[in-house]
Amino acid sequence: MRWYTAVPAAAVATGAAVTAYAGLYERTRWTLRRFDVPVLAPGSAPLTVLQISDLHMTAGQRSKQEWVASLAALEPDLVIDTGDNLAGHDAVPGTLRALQPLLDRPGAFVMASNDYFAPRPKNPLKYFVTEHKRVHGDPLPWRGLRDGMLARGWLDLTNAAGELVVGGRRIVLAGVDDSHLKLDRYDDVAGPADRSAEVRIGLAHSPEPRVLDRFAADGYDLLLCGHTHGGQLRIPFYGALVTNCGIDRDRARWLHRWAEPTPDRPAGTWLHVSAGLGTSPYAPARFACPPEATLLTLTARAA
Repeated sequence: MRWYTAVPAAAVATGAAVTAYAGLYERTRWTLRRFDVPVLAPGSAPLTVLQISDLHMTAGQRSKQEWVASLAALEPDLVIDTGDNLAGHDAVPGTLRALQPLLDRPGAFVMASNDYFAPRPKNPLKYFVTEHKRVHGDPLPWRGLRDGMLARGWLDLTNAAGELVVGGRRIVLAGVDDSHLKLDRYDDVAGPADRSAEVRIGLAHSPEPRVLDRFAADGYDLLLCGHTHGGQLRIPFYGALVTNCGIDRDRARWLHRWAEPTPDRPAGTWLHVSAGLGTSPYAPARFACPPEATLLTLTARAA
């Protein structure tokens, strides 16, 4: 074999290996991330927050369902679900089965586009076009999922605000509907966050800067988002190719500072973007970005 025919053959073999790894192994390599977030008043005891996002669940994904259910063993103080839970018309029972042990903990959630509409095939190059035309799939039975979580005491923060008392400590929360679809109505929750609470947490499925800036201006300490899948296909030493929203590529996943501390907001505002636990059934692959949930330990900031 001449060298110039061997090179394409090697490239094809490498591509096949990468495709097999991304589609058969990494997309089910369930991973727990841990971060410490210094947002509590000096001297406060820690609080743990488990964030799950972008499950994109189908009925037959038993491995994912069992792994999510096993997260209850972490005994988090609070569970947050930042949307895109469904990927099929028959997925609500499996999703609630996965969440069942976690629903025993205090929790809150927002809904998102892939709770409302089923996925459909699309050209992946559209993700590189900011204002491409969005065509929705068929409506999904999202109300059954919402009602199942509400029945167990979780707060629906979809364009709403609320509070929870966890271990005698009051947590103020607010959330918006999917900003990527422009369903968010921040004016419904606008106003200075209660400074007498232990901590102030904002939820938005898609981390759109226009919404994050308003949460920060109102004094929220921690913002929790999903949507990006961390880029889903990341290039080593480069990162996410695209975020599918207004956030910059460097903050497509994990914990980052969004707003610096000020005298009246000594914690500033932290942003955590979950890389999520699923993919569209029409793009079942991840590379250098395994599916994940995150345990955030809220700690005392320096005096």
